[in-house]
Amino acid sequence: MNFDNILNCPTSTVLAMNDCLTVMNGKWKAPIIGTLLSGPKRFKDLENVITKISPRMLSKELKELELNNIVRRKVYDSRPVRIEYELTESGFMLKPIFGAMVKWGLQHRADVFGKPENEIEEGFK
Repeated sequence: MNFDNILNCPTSTVLAMNDCLTVMNGKWKAPIIGTLLSGPKRFKDLENVITKISPRMLSKELKELELNNIVRRKVYDSRPVRIEYELTESGFMLKPIFGAMVKWGLQHRADVFGKPENEIEEGFK
């Protein structure tokens, strides 16, 4: 892709950016995708890692991510039934975007709050 085209804003570029933002829209989708970048997780594991999300909201967001082919729900034939969520190939394509977002976010916080990265990270533990 030629990123110089972004300056010219052809319709295809605007639509592609809009599609990405639509899929990522909401408070919880980024944390869910970010958590699944480390590998498949069960529902309860996601609940434990992503604090303050209700089970109902987590279920809703996972369903939307499934519809958008970002997350795959795998049901294992066992007793009790085991269900895991994992990223699809399309979901894993978001990894460099998340890396760039984290890098930008850490720098932005340092610029805004005037603290080194390690002090900012310690404030969130």
